[in-house]
Amino acid sequence: MKVTTQQFREEARKALGDEILQRALAKAKPGFINKRKKAVDALPEFDALRADARAITEHTLAHLDYYLERFEANVVANGGVVHWARTADEANQIILGICEAAGAHSVIKGKSMIAEEMALNESLEGAGLEVVETDLGEYIIQLAEEHPSHIIAPAAHKTREQITELFYKHHRQYGKTERQTEPKALVDEARSVLRDKFLNADVGITGANFLVAESGANVLVTNEGNGDLTSTLPRVHIVTAAIDKVIPDLEDLSTLLRVLARSATGQEMSSYTTLYNGPRRPGDLDGPEEYHVVLLDNGRSALLGSEFHEMLRCIRCGACLNHCPVYGAIGGHAYGWVYPGPMGAVLTSLMLGTDEAPDLANACSLNGRCNEVCPLRIPLPRMLRDLRAVQFHKGGRGVRGKFALQVWVFFASRPNLYHASTSLMVKVWRRLAGKRGVSTFAPFAGGWTAHRDLPVPEGKTFIQRWKRERGRTQ
Repeated sequence: MKVTTQQFREEARKALGDEILQRALAKAKPGFINKRKKAVDALPEFDALRADARAITEHTLAHLDYYLERFEANVVANGGVVHWARTADEANQIILGICEAAGAHSVIKGKSMIAEEMALNESLEGAGLEVVETDLGEYIIQLAEEHPSHIIAPAAHKTREQITELFYKHHRQYGKTERQTEPKALVDEARSVLRDKFLNADVGITGANFLVAESGANVLVTNEGNGDLTSTLPRVHIVTAAIDKVIPDLEDLSTLLRVLARSATGQEMSSYTTLYNGPRRPGDLDGPEEYHVVLLDNGRSALLGSEFHEMLRCIRCGACLNHCPVYGAIGGHAYGWVYPGPMGAVLTSLMLGTDEAPDLANACSLNGRCNEVCPLRIPLPRMLRDLRAVQFHKGGRGVRGKFALQVWVFFASRPNLYHASTSLMVKVWRRLAGKRGVSTFAPFAGGWTAHRDLPVPEGKTFIQRWKRERGRTQ
């Protein structure tokens, strides 16, 4: 997928003008933020846990080869099979081979961003397999023929009315002929439809929140329980995971789980946290006959030791998305690929290349909120600035962008001229704005003012006010 500048701008513009989307985003965002704040405030040691989590992931990345080999050895000892894939295409071919060997016709899937990264559904459906998402949010967007707009709430951009119409359209074939409008009724309807899919599937595919090297366990964290059914009911269970998901041991897992749920959904712990250690053993009442783990690199090895290696610490909690003003205004689909928001702007640029996603690093106000709330303290603003520098040196800013930067450098390197010009600009803007705000008349600021008014300037620049306040305190 190519996320061109023109495509991003068109999608962002469309999103800003979509009243239904704006209503859905406005409803979803405060819930994430408020719940996280309440959960974090109730845990005084949260910052200490963040520091520990950062140290755990940094240690693991520094010894990634060792922990991956240890994980593989323990999976094999438990009766499972580990497959290594350098690219998404390789991973898809491996999974297709497993399904073919199992004589599979139907596949059920738990929510997995790595499967989205691989475009796994398209690959499986192209081979004639029936694929059904079992996470409610993923199921909704599958019916809508869309991709997730959020990494933990895939259908956050959908309103209840839209979900009602989707279910009415697609569930009539199952005898569901009434429009359900209440959340509980919608959930019950989805559950009744999916139950047969669970019971009749040949293969279950899930992602992995973590991979524990000391035991070979795959850790799955959900709030619906669909992941457990997907993992245990079909004859074959396939785990898809990126190589950066491995951690050393269960003690480290405990630390990471305590920061994950609070950062993602504002919970102390998610409803279901399950560890899978392989196929069914003699005497087990349930579980798959075959257990496969597909480990995907897809460019992650190239990030190790680079100035962007800290991005590999990401545990996909979504906190940076929830607190990002840009994501909150345009949603996830405008970003054009699997990962939206601040973490997506970095990952997409790194994994697809800045030439493929030239505008994403600039889709940020650099307010620093993402860095503040990230449970692993990933310096997202710094990385976005570095990506802008890479883009600039490759000549990717264009004539207008370079000219604007040259003008700014000219003024910024001459303090007296800079202060005089900004003082004059503030006075002019204040005079033109009146009481209603700086609207579309603002020169070179159409992107800032097309969908909102900036506050009326107070008449003094920051430097002028700072000097005044400093004089009062001396």
